[in-house]
Amino acid sequence: MLRFAVTLFAVIMSSTCQKFGCLEGSTHKLKPSPEPNMRECTLYSKSSCCYADFTVQLARSPVIKISNSYWNRCGQLSKPCEDFMKKIECFYRCSPYAARWIHPSYTAAIRSVPLCQNFCDDWYEACKDDSTCVRNWLTDWERDRSGENHCNSKCILYSEMYTNGTDMCQSMWGKSFKVSKSSCLCLQMNKKDMVAIKYLLSKSSEESSSSSSSSSSSSSSSEERACRKKLLKFEKLKGEEEEHTR
Repeated sequence: MLRFAVTLFAVIMSSTCQKFGCLEGSTHKLKPSPEPNMRECTLYSKSSCCYADFTVQLARSPVIKISNSYWNRCGQLSKPCEDFMKKIECFYRCSPYAARWIHPSYTAAIRSVPLCQNFCDDWYEACKDDSTCVRNWLTDWERDRSGENHCNSKCILYSEMYTNGTDMCQSMWGKSFKVSKSSCLCLQMNKKDMVAIKYLLSKSSEESSSSSSSSSSSSSSSEERACRKKLLKFEKLKGEEEEHTR
């Protein structure tokens, strides 16, 4: 039952994401399309903005570098921390929904993607004992002529660089992400995002056509309730399927 629901939702949403296309980064496609042979980022295999070949470098562990950016300038990341970094990289490179939050001045970038608080807290917990030498991974690296990144200050623990999960999510990639006040209308970089995306897209459409702040607030509350209800149903179906496979 869950497989049917997920498949049906993917078919419906594939037509929706075509509205946004893909970001205009160096590894992005013009439009999302299926990539059944992805080695990593398989969450987006039914409709991907990256080619399967790109995911080969993410499938290795430990990850040394992606394109011309090294991940190990302060030593190899722990496996839990690396897994979260992969989730972020996969979303930016491969998600057909990333362009929903395209930066208004730089079409290869994203801005204010809403992340769930628990995702940020878990990410921080996974990385707090790892080390980094920059606070903003987009702007603070020193780049050589080939574009490769280098530290320009000493390595310190993530727990010293960032105060908590909120600080890390809203600082590590500049203004790319924000922590959502909602526990449902936000992304966790897993299958639950299929529920959230539907309502986030609907919420965006309604807000853009609304001229009243009160009606916008009412719409937001309505979307929140609908999202929570749908998410509970999704989790129930998932639980039932797991029970059947035991």
